[in-house]
Amino acid sequence: MSTRRRKASGGVAYPDARGTLRERTVQALADGTLRGNLETAAASWGESRDAMRRDHGLDAMRDRARDIRRRNIRELPALLSEMQAKVREAGGTVVRAQDGAEAARYVTGLARARGVTVVAKSKSMATEEIKLNESLTDAGIEVVETDLGEWILQLAGERPSHIIAPAVHLNRGQVATLFREEAGTDDVPDDREGLVAHARVRLREKFAQAGMGVSGVNLGVASTGTVCIVENEGNARLVTSQPRIHVAVMGMERVVADWDEAAHILQVLPMAAIGQDAANYVNLITGPRREGEADGPEEFHLVIVDGGRGALRGTEFEEALSCIRCGACLYSCPMWKSVGGQAYGSPYSGPIGAVITPLLEGPASPTSRDLPFMSSLCGACGEACPVGIPLQDLLVRARARASSPATRRSAIVFRAWSRLWRRPTTYRAWMAGWRLMLRARGKGGWVTRLPGPGAGWTQVRDMPSRWPPRP
Repeated sequence: MSTRRRKASGGVAYPDARGTLRERTVQALADGTLRGNLETAAASWGESRDAMRRDHGLDAMRDRARDIRRRNIRELPALLSEMQAKVREAGGTVVRAQDGAEAARYVTGLARARGVTVVAKSKSMATEEIKLNESLTDAGIEVVETDLGEWILQLAGERPSHIIAPAVHLNRGQVATLFREEAGTDDVPDDREGLVAHARVRLREKFAQAGMGVSGVNLGVASTGTVCIVENEGNARLVTSQPRIHVAVMGMERVVADWDEAAHILQVLPMAAIGQDAANYVNLITGPRREGEADGPEEFHLVIVDGGRGALRGTEFEEALSCIRCGACLYSCPMWKSVGGQAYGSPYSGPIGAVITPLLEGPASPTSRDLPFMSSLCGACGEACPVGIPLQDLLVRARARASSPATRRSAIVFRAWSRLWRRPTTYRAWMAGWRLMLRARGKGGWVTRLPGPGAGWTQVRDMPSRWPPRP
């Protein structure tokens, strides 16, 4: 197993995204600092979410949000056609990309055709998915992430650990070490305000140099052709207004019918994502700047990415398309809180990532086929989802999809095993036999090491040696 990590000056280690899923998971479980960072973040989110439920009626808003998103997915072709027409009426350009490679080629080709040498980006999971940074860099174009968390990850050479808070797995000391390495000086403070001020100075000069700004899209409003971008730092406002070209990359499912629907989702999103009743900034962009206007880009391009989404409509996984990318399911997931998003090895982590990544990449993908098994199936993710996606059910279906068809012999064995483990008496007898025969070492009623086929299980978890297990 490879345990190599990128190390900044001072010996701070950053998670290695290489290796198999099991190797990444074992590595993450051994990192006490990582686990502490994740537990702190998840606890803070839990307190904020409880306040939103108690004081602002987040739970009561859930059913309507669910109905809106389900209806959007059912009516998706018509909504996308309307969105496309309205964007063009407003003077924008619309491109429908069948996959990530096509989307990245379009944006890269546009930058080269316009003589762009520097691209400023705001936070966007869609651009992570299509590997846009790699495409632009390969073309000799400098790409600068302007979201604080994304810039931190760009310096560290990492993927986002969380959909909303990409660098949540790093603490202030680790970030300060990165900043000192990037600046080539130890004269960088390690307090929160000082780090933000340092990043602001380093990034502001890039906004002035950028010939193109690239953003994601939280929602597209079909009735007006408006893209909505939610943020808390103000960098997306600069990315979408200061460069002469603005390119917005949108997953095809991120569209709603009208402003009534948009207003509800935009209210629910910050409550579920960051435990606030409103985001600091909501940018509403309809086409490029018009004649007589002083602000805004000269060109606006909307790139709508399919990337496997269209094939999910009408299937047992259709509800996954309702996701509004709030990240609530990650913070609620025991697995994500133990290993973080780096272990998943994909842009989307946590329960929603374990569902959609294999679906978008295909069942044969060696990098994502095992992701549905990174779950305890406790149901916390489904309870946390503000649009009511039954994630625990989708994970079970995804596991069945990822599993190879059983042979007759293996099917008989698994049926017998299932009957054995469903009964406390036979389970206790089975475990007693293991302990007697193998003398497996345990602690407090939990077996910590099993041989043979059981070794893979106990490598990353313990097994109860009695029933019911002790808490």
